[in-house]
Amino acid sequence: MASKRTLNASNLEALGAPALAELLIEVSSGNAVIQRRLRLALAAAEGADGAAREVRKRLAAIARATTFIDSAKRKALLVDLEAQHQAITGAIAAADPALALELLVRFLELAEGLMQRSSDSTGALIGVFQRAADNLAPIAKAAATSPPALAQHGADLLHENGYGQFDRLIPSLAPVLGEEGLAFLANALLERGGVDRLLLEQIAQGRGDLDGYLQLFDDSQLSWPDTAAEVASHLLQAGRAEQALAVLNRAERVTAIMEAREWHDTRLAVLEALGRNEEAQQHRWQVFCQRLSIPLLRDYLKRLADFEDVVAEEQAFKVAAEHPLPLLALQFLVGWPALPRAARYVIEQGQDWYGDAYEIYEPAAERLSADHPVAASLLLRAMVVFALSTGRTKRYRYAATHLRSCEQLAARIEDWQGVEPHTSFAGRLRELFALNWSFWKLVER
Repeated sequence: MASKRTLNASNLEALGAPALAELLIEVSSGNAVIQRRLRLALAAAEGADGAAREVRKRLAAIARATTFIDSAKRKALLVDLEAQHQAITGAIAAADPALALELLVRFLELAEGLMQRSSDSTGALIGVFQRAADNLAPIAKAAATSPPALAQHGADLLHENGYGQFDRLIPSLAPVLGEEGLAFLANALLERGGVDRLLLEQIAQGRGDLDGYLQLFDDSQLSWPDTAAEVASHLLQAGRAEQALAVLNRAERVTAIMEAREWHDTRLAVLEALGRNEEAQQHRWQVFCQRLSIPLLRDYLKRLADFEDVVAEEQAFKVAAEHPLPLLALQFLVGWPALPRAARYVIEQGQDWYGDAYEIYEPAAERLSADHPVAASLLLRAMVVFALSTGRTKRYRYAATHLRSCEQLAARIEDWQGVEPHTSFAGRLRELFALNWSFWKLVER
């Protein structure tokens, strides 16, 4: 049972309204953000009109400001904007959707100016406006806004979209705009000269004009795997699988095709839609042999007959062991998991592990440490040697922890399987890097 002193709604309610009011006055003293929130709450208690007046006044003040918003001021601004957003989409929208729509458009119009005079390194500020833009369609629908009127709002916002804050506005509005509204939006954007290909694609998709959408791409654009995959997925959804495969084939000869995950996933979906299941299986195996993708292998195996999957899995382990990229092989064997094989693979590679890829080595060493301490030690040593040999002082703290882990693992190792024992390795390490005194201080600490 929670203590009566725990800060939660139930315990605070027990203090009573007078005590809470005094606390709020005290807490808000000298804090403009909290004071504005309290005034907004008081205005909302009077009804939608009172809350709207308070929101309109605050939005106007924000629009008039011209000072640069640094990281210290950004947090207060975010709290302020969220409060205005919640008031608009909450109490005001519930009571008067048309009024809420007007205020939400004004709120969104602040985006460009605020982005110009602020540092949004975290993406938090643009996120506020992206979420607010998602609310435009449901509020417009509740307000029974005409498609042309809503399209005009959309065109006005998209005309000021220098930071991409409204990049997903058209897909969000499309179901409410319908054919009439999307046509109006396209014309309004064309009149302003502000239509790029992304907007045209989104409008064509929203109108269900697949052929018009296809005409937006030339052969050179469709040679890019990600673009080909996107176009092919729309064709597949429309039941035009043969045409989708033809689009995918245009990008097949690109050098980086093996890294294009979306292209492969789309190709598999298209092949299966065409009933070319054997070809899809061949494609899964081909890509697995290059990328050692665990999801692809699992999909491949589950489509095989009984006992065939066992043979294929063994073949997959052989492919991994012979793969030209040891890091990829290690990641596959540990992730599958095939830990005994992974341990053997690590030991067979010996001293060839280059300890830069800590995001792979650390989890691998952790998983191997329970039953395969020799292999785990080799991966930990690689990270220690890398940090010391390259002088990565920021990694010394982690390297010291890794060296202590090696010492703990050594206490459980009776057979080093031809690998240099820990005492010998640690002594040699101290001789080679005796001048890295900051590291050794961390180890001794």
